Amino acid sequence: MPVETQEERPEIMERLYRVGITDLRTVAKINWKGKVYTFLPVFEVTIDVPAEKKGIHMSRLVESITEAMSEAVEEEVGGAHGSLEELGRCVIRRLEGKHPHRRAEVWIKTHLIIPRETPASGRTTYEPYDVEVGVIKHDDNSFEKVLRVRVIGNTVCPHAMANNNGKTHIQRARGELEVRTAFDEEISLEEMIDVVESSFSHPTYTLLKTVDENAVVQGMYRNPKFVEDVAREIFSKARERFKGKIHVRVISEESIHKHNVIAETWS
Repeated sequence: MPVETQEERPEIMERLYRVGITDLRTVAKINWKGKVYTFLPVFEVTIDVPAEKKGIHMSRLVESITEAMSEAVEEEVGGAHGSLEELGRCVIRRLEGKHPHRRAEVWIKTHLIIPRETPASGRTTYEPYDVEVGVIKHDDNSFEKVLRVRVIGNTVCPHAMANNNGKTHIQRARGELEVRTAFDEEISLEEMIDVVESSFSHPTYTLLKTVDENAVVQGMYRNPKFVEDVAREIFSKARERFKGKIHVRVISEESIHKHNVIAETWS
């Protein structure tokens, strides 16, 4: 029998709240409303370690992820793991039978690819968005989830426009929206992305023909915004649509400065 040094008492007796694995890459299938999506996510899985235990059994965390993935493949037709947060909770449920703990977290980072239509030519373009889902099991066995999206758009400076005969500078901007809420609250990542993307001066696109480029530029100039305007609009829309704690962060990658500009707020 192997010696389980993890069960020994440590020299310093302190509870650790998050111990586990991070940057684990794998594949995941999600059956969202009858349509199967394949992701290549990065996992972080942690549990707490009591003061009297030296460490955790790392392989059991990996086993829980592997078994959850196998379950998704075997039951794909039946709609297993209808969302990334359901997958995260499944990993925790698997872990409950493998490793004692009071608190656990699963974080899943991946990309969501959404088909869009270009604004003038009507061509299909596939736009990537960074998303992250966290599932947290607390000491009282309750669950909450954290949903995060990151969207790239652009802004036109209204100050320069007002003081330069309609000429102004434009920049790429990054909008980040986080909603922390009860696990059973139904919130789609797609809707969160739409909230952020619709709050810029104009969306950006991977594919643009000349007529589309013209449409984007004209749309931007019709809708000049400070980074503060973007942050406020994201926050206002999110607060109307989603229940939970909301965090908004927008960074403008300035075109005429050597520094960037940030606006941030939360509930």
